[in-house]
Amino acid sequence: MTTSQNPTENHNMYMEEEGMKSLRRLVDECAQALSEQDLSLEQAETRIEKTREQVLDLFPGKEEQFELIYRPRFERIIQERSLK
Repeated sequence: MTTSQNPTENHNMYMEEEGMKSLRRLVDECAQALSEQDLSLEQAETRIEKTREQVLDLFPGKEEQFELIYRPRFERIIQERSLK
């Protein structure tokens, strides 16, 4: 059984999906850079802050979610690379 949606709902769903794709791309690119590039601790922290700003541009008001979900991932990569 399918439900019909109006064009506005379809557009909103499309925009949300595109935002999530952008979010994944930003976070994955940052994680990859932290893992693979020869960065100092300062450069790594700058990269994380730039990614945070980009994520919050996509999803304003989601600072707490960034800090709970993504910062620990990035910090773990930094620790594994022994930048701290």
